[in-house]
Order: sequence, then C-alpha cells, then structure tokens
Amino acid sequence: MDKAEQTMLENLHKNTGKTLEQWIEIVKKQNFEKHGQILKFLKEEHSFTHGFANMVAMKSRKADAGSVENKVGLIEKQYEGKEHFKPIYDKLLSEILKFGKDVEVAPKNAYVSLRRKKQFALLNPATKTRFEIGINLKGQEPQGKLEPEKPNAMCSHKIKLIDVTDIDEEVIEWIKTAYDNAG
Repeated sequence: MDKAEQTMLENLHKNTGKTLEQWIEIVKKQNFEKHGQILKFLKEEHSFTHGFANMVAMKSRKADAGSVENKVGLIEKQYEGKEHFKPIYDKLLSEILKFGKDVEVAPKNAYVSLRRKKQFALLNPATKTRFEIGINLKGQEPQGKLEPEKPNAMCSHKIKLIDVTDIDEEVIEWIKTAYDNAG
C-alpha cells in the first residue's frame, strides 16, 4: 500500500467514523452490480466525495491493483485479444525505465500507471485498433503526436499508436518531459 492510499484510508475513518472494511460491508449488503451504482449510493446517501466513493467502490469490487495479488496477471489480462499491442507496451516500458530508478509501474485493470512523485503517464491498449499513451503535461499546447485529452481525464494529453514502429524520438521525449515534470 502506498503512502497516498494509507492517508486516504486514515482520512476515511477520521471523516466517517467507519473503517474501509465497514464501508465494504455496507456496500456489499446493497448487492450493487456496477461501479457507478456504488458511487451514486455513497455520494448521495452518505455524502462521500468522488475520491472516497471511488476508493470504496474499487476495494469492494476488488477492482483496484492493490486488491490483486498477481500484478503480471493484470497486464496479461489487458492484452487478451490485443496481443499485437504487447510489443508496444514492452518497448515503451523498456525506454521509460531508463529515465530513472524512481519510476513506479502500477498495473490497474485496464491500463498501467507510471508514477514518480505523481502520475506522469498511462499505457493503455485502449481498443483492438488503438494503443494510447496518456501523458500529464498540463499547460502544454498540443503539437505533433501530442493530442489534447478530454476534460477531466486522468491525463492532460494522449498519443495514439497503432504499431511498435510508431514509437519514435518524439513519443519518448513527450513521456520524458512528463516524467521530468513529475519529480
């Protein structure tokens, strides 16, 4: 468990008087089938902020990376039916790990988060035809391969790739700039 998650758990208990385990039991008794139902319940019925509601929802559904023992299994699952994108992931990760020893690779269910002191990029086999790199470069004007991301997305920009040959110096430089800014 990282420091940020530990702080959130402490604040959840301090703010609500209940532990994460107690909230998970409350949520499970509702028999919700979808993540959004849990969010709505916690926000509307218990005045949760989105961050706390999302954490409880993820933990109650065991959908967060911290609830999964096999992180490699998460990555394998991401590429089921999208195996042709695995070489993109492997090449990008190889290049990114050269940036420094402080790169944290955090697999989630649908993507891999790359963090330093804060998240700087996401590696995501978005569809069967498109691989996306989410990049945090707030204030940067989109240019070249760097496209704006939707408002309120986890990253400010994205780069779309189709093949491993799309990874060039420009792609690596954008990720490196985000890494440098996250330190």
